[in-house]
Amino acid sequence: MTGAERWGLVAVLVLLGAGWGITQPLAKIAVTGGYSHFGLVFWQLALGAVLLGALNLARGKGLPFAPRHQRLYVIIALIGTILPNSASYQAVGHLPAGVLSILVSLVPMFAFPIALAIGIDRFSPLRFAGLVAGLAGVVLIVAPESSLPDPTMILWVPVALIAPFFYAIEGNYVARKGTEGLDAIQTLLGASVVGTVLALPLAVGTGQWIDPRPPWGLRDLAVLGIGAIHAAVYATYVWLVGRAGSVFAAQTAYLVTLWGILWAKLLLGEAYSGWVWAALALMLTGLFLVQPRPRGVLAPVVPLPDTAPRR
Repeated sequence: MTGAERWGLVAVLVLLGAGWGITQPLAKIAVTGGYSHFGLVFWQLALGAVLLGALNLARGKGLPFAPRHQRLYVIIALIGTILPNSASYQAVGHLPAGVLSILVSLVPMFAFPIALAIGIDRFSPLRFAGLVAGLAGVVLIVAPESSLPDPTMILWVPVALIAPFFYAIEGNYVARKGTEGLDAIQTLLGASVVGTVLALPLAVGTGQWIDPRPPWGLRDLAVLGIGAIHAAVYATYVWLVGRAGSVFAAQTAYLVTLWGILWAKLLLGEAYSGWVWAALALMLTGLFLVQPRPRGVLAPVVPLPDTAPRR
């Protein structure tokens, strides 16, 4: 690999972090603009299904729909998008977007004890130290009264932790059960299609339907950005894993958090206390220590087939 190619891959890595990192501020714009979680989840899934469907078609791939594939799609849709993102969209309306970006870095730290519990990983003192560092970071966010702009925000931190917890379950499920012979794009496409069907009655039945007809405002552009960016960066992430390896691609996890904070400051004008910056340092330390071994990686946002931990 030439130096130019190597720097090109680094640029792709940075762009991935920037893309995933901006989704939290966009979610904040959509929620504060009046949109609710089920409506946002529906359009994220629907837009993702359209974009991933076009990509899958361009690759000349089909979408198997046997009962075993349908079961996989339902499970991934529920634990990978509908449940975690519903919680995340609710939490982002009450917490700074930058804090959400910090908390999402807990995915590998949740994944480690789950993997131990189901017998697909072995205890490691270093990774346990990473888990402790991550938990200490959460304590620094919720314990000091001056850590958050409003002390009542603490009540929403457990809600924000639902998303990384479910992402960790998803990664371990895929590592344990596999993806029925499908690649990452097919799996995510199938989950997006099925998830769209599941989310539609939730959005309509709860009165959270988002009308796609113009005129469109800033909140509508945010919704469009969330759906398009999730699909685009995930497809690029899968490409990067194949081109540069999972260990290199794993560094996206750090960049997502750092870019999320930067975007929140630039787009939303957020400012953080010293406690939050200390929590960020602990989270990044924990992420470094707890990352899976070189044979695999847990994706920072949507851990799926080719990027799930393999041990």
